[in-house]
Amino acid sequence: KQWYQRRVAITAGEYKSYLRSMASQNGNSLHFDNSSPFVNFGTDAAHHGSDPDKWDFKPIVPPISLSTTFKQPAPGQPPVYDYSRAGNPTRTAFEECIAKLEGGKYCVATSSGLAATMLLVNTLKAGDHILCCDDVYGGTNRYFNRVVSNFGIEITMCDPTDLEKFKSNLRDNTTMIWIETPTNPTMKICDIAGVVEIVKKRYEGKQVPKVIADNTFSTPYFQRPLELGADCSINSVTKYINGHTDVVMGVISTNNKEFYDKLTFLIMAVGPCPSPFDCYLALRGVRTLHLRMRQHETNSLAVGRWLEKHPRVSKVIHPGLPSHPQHELAKRQMKGFSGMLSFIIDGGKEEATLFLQSLKIFALAESLGGYESLAELPSVMTHASVPPEQRKLIGISDSLIRLSVGIEEPEDLIADLERAFNIVYKK
Repeated sequence: KQWYQRRVAITAGEYKSYLRSMASQNGNSLHFDNSSPFVNFGTDAAHHGSDPDKWDFKPIVPPISLSTTFKQPAPGQPPVYDYSRAGNPTRTAFEECIAKLEGGKYCVATSSGLAATMLLVNTLKAGDHILCCDDVYGGTNRYFNRVVSNFGIEITMCDPTDLEKFKSNLRDNTTMIWIETPTNPTMKICDIAGVVEIVKKRYEGKQVPKVIADNTFSTPYFQRPLELGADCSINSVTKYINGHTDVVMGVISTNNKEFYDKLTFLIMAVGPCPSPFDCYLALRGVRTLHLRMRQHETNSLAVGRWLEKHPRVSKVIHPGLPSHPQHELAKRQMKGFSGMLSFIIDGGKEEATLFLQSLKIFALAESLGGYESLAELPSVMTHASVPPEQRKLIGISDSLIRLSVGIEEPEDLIADLERAFNIVYKK
């Protein structure tokens, strides 16, 4: 309410001071050293990749180029593009924008987040070893352990919060380190710079494994893995980057030109390219990423704090809350927090199911990162393919509920949760 009362022209410095004062008054742990976590982020999100001078007719919005092929002035001499699987003007505009936002030089867009994962794995060969954090997106776990392992590539999954244990699982044939931070759905924080340092020391003078960081839960607005030393940052565009629950896409960003060239070859050779229309939608979505992430953060912290006080909640897992075991690491590594949190409800599957069925604003659905709030039960939904013994080991119980907190009014979201609690426990 106070924010809306301050609808007057103020300087950037005054705005930052105002945010700090509001954070202090509310006991907020957010980082308000900058109105945007990274310099010029909002401006880059709004404009990069869309220079009207790229085209003769100077469009403000990049056109959707649906052509699958392009005329060549002579055989084997394409002006820029030859076939849309290998490259497309609309896709290029989107890739340029994402590379800039990730603090990288290059970006490859794919037809889904898992397609991006597949593309990276296709840079490996039989006999190679992937060291992966134990708590990852269920689709990544399924792909690594039920598909990739069939092709002679070894997979080891390990707790990313224990760096010494992580180090002990490195092998001479390790060629890829796969980390996800925060993890899905238990919200562990992996020390990206710490992992990079361990890998460089372990393989000094040898072929150094590629460190891949899944940045989906944070987005480049709150975290830049490349600046922390990772070789690649991968995002499911389907989630926060597009933000409107109407596109399935992925992206890989890197500063390594040689590795980028390998990925662009694989896009052409393997074929997991996104459609031009999806690239257009995703580019339109990313234009407001900075605005949406601020509200996601505000809302998720409000919901998390409320849940922490609820007598029927035994645990809330949100890296922005001081109760998170890696809160200090999260504050050092991240510039803020998204709309993701998990919590443990009293009871088991029956209570969790009724709770989820009783929600009215939160939709019971998989996925995350859209403008709308979603709720799900990972043990039987997003992570159902993870073996039960592994789910138990990493803490995915039938009473663990995951929320993707949207950009609605926070008081309405809290009221929705309270109503569901009252139904389950018949207050």
